[in-house]
Amino acid sequence: MQQIADWLEKLEMSQYAERFAENGIDVSVLRNLTDQDLRDIGVLLGHRRKMLGAIAELTLGPASETAAAPTPKPQDGAERRQLTVMFCDLVGSTALSSRLDPEDLRDVIAAYHCCCTELVECNGGFVAKYMGDGVLAYFGYPQAHEHDAERAVRAGLALAGAVPKLETNAVSPLKVRIGIATGLVVVGDLIGTGVAQERAVVGETPNLAARLQALAEPGGVLISSSTRQLTGGLFEYRDLGSVALKGFDNNVPAFQVMGADAAESRFEALRTANTPLVGRDEEIDLLMRRWGQAKAGDGCVVLLSGEPGIGKSRIAQTVLQRLAREPHTRLRYFCSPHHQDSALYPSITQLERAGCFRRVCRGPHPV
Repeated sequence: MQQIADWLEKLEMSQYAERFAENGIDVSVLRNLTDQDLRDIGVLLGHRRKMLGAIAELTLGPASETAAAPTPKPQDGAERRQLTVMFCDLVGSTALSSRLDPEDLRDVIAAYHCCCTELVECNGGFVAKYMGDGVLAYFGYPQAHEHDAERAVRAGLALAGAVPKLETNAVSPLKVRIGIATGLVVVGDLIGTGVAQERAVVGETPNLAARLQALAEPGGVLISSSTRQLTGGLFEYRDLGSVALKGFDNNVPAFQVMGADAAESRFEALRTANTPLVGRDEEIDLLMRRWGQAKAGDGCVVLLSGEPGIGKSRIAQTVLQRLAREPHTRLRYFCSPHHQDSALYPSITQLERAGCFRRVCRGPHPV
């Protein structure tokens, strides 16, 4: 542990020595640390970048207890995977630079970057690069999640709403343009050196996201057709038709995201077509027998539980279809992985549906 303490002291970050020790981080595991690992133990964003850069600069040498510093070798190796890429650009940054003192402009950009990082990371994304007033983020790398395209769109909408509310030295509220695209890429090749080192993404997807961002209106979120297909009916969209984008031979379909849709069911929102249910006859028959008991006055409660993705919602939907011609009252409450901080979210959304609340779109965002 003393080796780790000496290494942190060289980086002028001795304040983290105790946290490294508490989590059992020694020389043997240092080279395997990720940005998320450092974040989990409470390392600040800027310090995480410096640490990862320092780790990448170390060269692999013979292990020795007397070594002054650990010698990890950065793991390389590109891989092919589906990725959702988001480009976010600050509107009017050139005009800001002409009006503000450089130090004031730095504070504005820092607040904007901090907001982007927080909202991207809380939606499961990874900020890959800051490019002046631009931010590049990946959803699906280095860690893939279920519904990465949805996470990216939610992060984009959150950014479009949060950035104008930042308290900065800018005379007028800040605004951003956001472009999002999903597709196959090759990701993981290391380019650059030291703190400038990054994992490059190669393919059409990042270029498409960048072009969509340039086309977006201030405060707008534009997505590709592939992202639109993956997010289904979870959001409200405005079809922009096929648009001409620089660098693309053919016009490309584009959609503007107007806001989150008040879908009653995530299952239905993500599926536009039904297919026959196979291999669940026993479960369906059991549920229909329980329905018969309830109609006869013998009320009962059925709990259908299981691992995610095994078809619970599909079974419930099939039962509802069979009851379509029978008198019944249906109450549906849905939790959401994106609203875990709201214990009353299912009740709130049910009241919104019961009251027929509707969003009114005035400009790029619903109110």
